[in-house]
Amino acid sequence: MDIGTGYGRPQGTFLEELTLVSAGTPCGEFMRRYWQPVAMARDATTTPRLIRALGEELVLFRDRSGRPGLLVPRCAHRGASLYYGATEEHGLRCCYHGWVFDAEGYCLEQPCEPLGGLYRDRVRQPWYPLVEYHDLLFAYMGPPDRKPAFPTYDVFEDPLSEGERIMADDTSIGSGGPVFCDFNWLQHWENIMDPFHVPILHARFSGMQFVEDMAIMPEVTYSYTPNGVRSVQNRPLADGSTLHRITEVMFPNIRVVADPRLTLGRTAQVGWVLPLDDESFRIYVIGRVPAGRTIGSGRSTYGGKTWDALTEAEHRDMPGDYESQRSQGVFQLHSLESLSTTDKGVTMLRRTLRRPIEGGAAGEDPAGVTFDPEGAQVKIEGGNFILSEAGGS
Repeated sequence: MDIGTGYGRPQGTFLEELTLVSAGTPCGEFMRRYWQPVAMARDATTTPRLIRALGEELVLFRDRSGRPGLLVPRCAHRGASLYYGATEEHGLRCCYHGWVFDAEGYCLEQPCEPLGGLYRDRVRQPWYPLVEYHDLLFAYMGPPDRKPAFPTYDVFEDPLSEGERIMADDTSIGSGGPVFCDFNWLQHWENIMDPFHVPILHARFSGMQFVEDMAIMPEVTYSYTPNGVRSVQNRPLADGSTLHRITEVMFPNIRVVADPRLTLGRTAQVGWVLPLDDESFRIYVIGRVPAGRTIGSGRSTYGGKTWDALTEAEHRDMPGDYESQRSQGVFQLHSLESLSTTDKGVTMLRRTLRRPIEGGAAGEDPAGVTFDPEGAQVKIEGGNFILSEAGGS
């Protein structure tokens, strides 16, 4: 008798509490307790722009005095979309009846009302606070009374070398895939704690996308940190030394990935996996960039072609991060997984993510959140290092 066929197999389920990000969901409320990058600073112009973040549609603009604003599009008056509005010196004017709202939602003018609106101070357009940091716009979309101090990152506070600069961009998935990704955010974020896919996917299947030393199967240890999970990967090199590589994930959706082309030292980049909604995400990165380079300038190619230039047959023959992660489905069916020893980092990530989500539901402040501006700097430890035969770096 044949057993184990596909007949009658279960359809599978996914971990909704870790994947869904709309307001009111466990993970969505957790995400909203942190400052999230929602756009490039250059995206905020005097022409209103619709954006998505954490399942919400929002209108982004910059008033004519230069201040960025992030408002709910539905006008508090009669519901017309502020996307069709016009920017003023200190706000955004609705196209329907001309009400003007500033970057904090205060109603400045009601031109159809007597004397410009005697009771306009009774109306406030829903809004979110913004902070502009190294060319990114971060929004706080959580409860106003729990707004944390805005975090900075120590790797960007070190003095710059000659010609070096700090810049930001919305960048592609993994090794050169699309900027906009049409599947759930967790599938990519947990991939950061899966170093074993590198010598298989990025060397055997995709071609040698990085450098030959990255094709060596690593010895990996994992550890919990106060803000997430860290993996340490050791690869023995031909000269007897060891490539010592540290990768980190931090709450709520930060990825710290050392240069896969093995620039030595602490990593110069920090990234955020921003869920646009339950079924899509994009990645924002801030990095220290040497003269003459930009973020993503060292992007991998496949047989000499960029990812978006590949034919469908070439995507099948040379799959990368996008193909492997998107092919899991819009949502990975967690109940059908057969996890093994090399998935320890993924299971640790899911476990450690579940804890603050459950803690938030119980009224706790999540890990990594502080209300003291003096204590809001985040320490980055990820990077590439060489250990000598004696064990020193």
